[in-house]
Amino acid sequence: MTFSITSAFDSGNIRVLKIEGNEADLEIVTDQGSDFYQWFHFRVANAAGRELSLRITNTAGSAYPLGWPGYRARVSEDRENWRQADTSYADDMLTIRIKPDADAVWIAYFAPYSMERHYDLVARIAGQPGVTQRELTKTLDGRPLDCLTMGTGAKQVWLYARQHPGESMAEWWMEGALEKLTDPNDASARALREKATFNIVPNMNPDGSFRGHLRTNAAGVNLNREWHAPTEERSPEVLAVRGAMDATGVAFAMDIHGDEAIPANFIAGFEGIPSITDRQLELFKRFRDTLADRSPDFQVTKGYEIAAPGKANMSMSTTQLAERYGAVSMTLEMPFKDHDDNPDPEFGWSPARCKRLAYDCLDNLAAMIDAI
Repeated sequence: MTFSITSAFDSGNIRVLKIEGNEADLEIVTDQGSDFYQWFHFRVANAAGRELSLRITNTAGSAYPLGWPGYRARVSEDRENWRQADTSYADDMLTIRIKPDADAVWIAYFAPYSMERHYDLVARIAGQPGVTQRELTKTLDGRPLDCLTMGTGAKQVWLYARQHPGESMAEWWMEGALEKLTDPNDASARALREKATFNIVPNMNPDGSFRGHLRTNAAGVNLNREWHAPTEERSPEVLAVRGAMDATGVAFAMDIHGDEAIPANFIAGFEGIPSITDRQLELFKRFRDTLADRSPDFQVTKGYEIAAPGKANMSMSTTQLAERYGAVSMTLEMPFKDHDDNPDPEFGWSPARCKRLAYDCLDNLAAMIDAI
């Protein structure tokens, strides 16, 4: 029986070019209305016991070609445990080799975080004592954009994730953060809830997440280039969140992402904004450096180039929030590849490690919340 491949499900993305014997040639589909592509997620059926070779042939034109060397795809037979697959990259082609025990196996760029799991997360956390849920807006596809609020302190903290929907590690981080913040037995969480009010948007881009996009919403718009001038027509998600931030103010903010090329966790800041203050910069550096001391999965040597004074990209959320509110804001980046400084040959950078990093980030914030 011939094996088959489909991506007709939540966050699915692949196009089948041909299947011959135990081999298949595939293409990643571009985000609707844009040229971005890199995220893939598909199911292989009638596969048990077969040694399959799955070739993704259009990697050269992907959004981040440097993301492929050294990368390993994730594979799962139960959709709960995602392991690294035998993966190689040569001649602009990514080849994934599997020999599954089950007839159906799922393959993805990173462990997916489905919209059903998202809705379950929102409902579960909203049911915890002291948590309120509100729908900030509806997306262009009509999906709810939810915000969860907890804490009684005066300091306004905003956490938000998945502006880029293919960066599913961001919502695994969010799951960890929300579970910790609502744990009545966690001392750091209790201190944070007493001293701050947390406003949390677990998924900024539900439409792109469901559609299997890498980087854009239903209109083909990169939300993290809209913060200077969001509109209802192009970026209602950013417009609604920024409006809610205007109502509360922002003292501290983290925008949670994933990076395709750099095999490390790191933080990017707002150094190039016009009105940067010594206090903002000192607190940003303090958070970054003490997190590196706290977590074996975080480091400060690898990361993005720092913008020159006055040269920040003000369309991005981290820079916009630092300028607009005087916030200590930052972008946390996690790898699609493994974390080279602390590798895991079986699972790579994984959902469990995303959640553990969230715990470390919140413990770190608790240690310096009085200064923010």
